[in-house]
Amino acid sequence: MKELFQLYGAFFRIGLFTFGGGYAMLPMLQREVVNKYHWATDEELLDCYAIGQCTPGIIAVNTATYVGYSRRGVAGGIIATLGVVSPSLLIITAVAMVLSPFMDNPYVARAFAGIRVAVCALIAGSVVKLAKKSVTDVTGIILCAAAFALVAVLGASPIWVTLGAALAGLVLGRVREKK
Repeated sequence: MKELFQLYGAFFRIGLFTFGGGYAMLPMLQREVVNKYHWATDEELLDCYAIGQCTPGIIAVNTATYVGYSRRGVAGGIIATLGVVSPSLLIITAVAMVLSPFMDNPYVARAFAGIRVAVCALIAGSVVKLAKKSVTDVTGIILCAAAFALVAVLGASPIWVTLGAALAGLVLGRVREKK
């Protein structure tokens, strides 16, 4: 029961302080899931995050559900999911009630512009930290650069790029086994 409360609390905090969508939650996921509670390693978190990105739905919800399920089964998945979505529901309700008259205010617009910049910096920091652990050889560098170019430059779907990278990993792993 204690771990269910911890799952709810951890994902509530992640949901509460994650601005900018699923990618922006990476730093908090690392802190809560990997560093604080040791529910997963960085590598396991990356795998979980990749699965969360490939499956239909919101990355934050998919990731919370996966982590919760891996820890405490169906109950853990439900509790972690409720934890990550509860803050959004509360915040959206409050924003709709309080801020709607002020959305045209230039100060509010500037504040949100500043938040977006901070989110970009948080995402960049997480990417660098995760890349250091995941991109460990020349093949990894090539795959990473190709995936980045496909998504960022050519506009390819992240789903197809992730599936292609999985296939490349399987093929390259098989080639390495034969050596």
